[in-house]
Amino acid sequence: MTPALVAVLADLPKPTRPPGQVAGTVHQVLNRPEYRHPGPSFLDRLQNDVLDRIARVLSSVVGAGVGAWIVLAVIVALVALVVWRLAGGVTRDPGRGVSVSSGRVRPPTEWRAEAEGHERAGEWRQAVRCRYRALVADLAGRGLLHEIPGRTAGEYRAELGVALPVASPPFTGATELFEGAWYGKRPTAAADSARFRELADRILEAAK
Repeated sequence: MTPALVAVLADLPKPTRPPGQVAGTVHQVLNRPEYRHPGPSFLDRLQNDVLDRIARVLSSVVGAGVGAWIVLAVIVALVALVVWRLAGGVTRDPGRGVSVSSGRVRPPTEWRAEAEGHERAGEWRQAVRCRYRALVADLAGRGLLHEIPGRTAGEYRAELGVALPVASPPFTGATELFEGAWYGKRPTAAADSARFRELADRILEAAK
């Protein structure tokens, strides 16, 4: 020990607490939450373990390096594709959120008959939906729309705007009635069903 260091240590005040008490205080401070550094969560550890095992399997098959991760990316993409296909009945309307397909194509006469049944029962929301589906089926039968399960109301609106621009305003109004009743769950009454029938008549008249 150098003389300078000895002189500095001599000038320091003598400790008033025993070393064991000082060490205990230090440990108490370091055990506070703000000084703790939590490790990865259980889900993070599980995910890392799964990815590590997959990487090992791929490495043993195609070799280590970029090639293994390319194969993993392809597998993930295939899984995502399968999930998307299984959920194919649900699509997103560009302007109105999620739309659900009817599941199968039916003739307009069947849709109208079902709509009339709902109207007699006072089920106006269901009636507007059926009349919208009947209108789409009618326009598809005239070659103005392609009725495809899973398509959204926004897609039909855009397609008719190109195929028959003169019918675009009333079809937009009918679509808004349908979307408000079915997806927006807006209170629907007999006046809404009557208004829809009026718009549908105008659209079909323009489509002759």
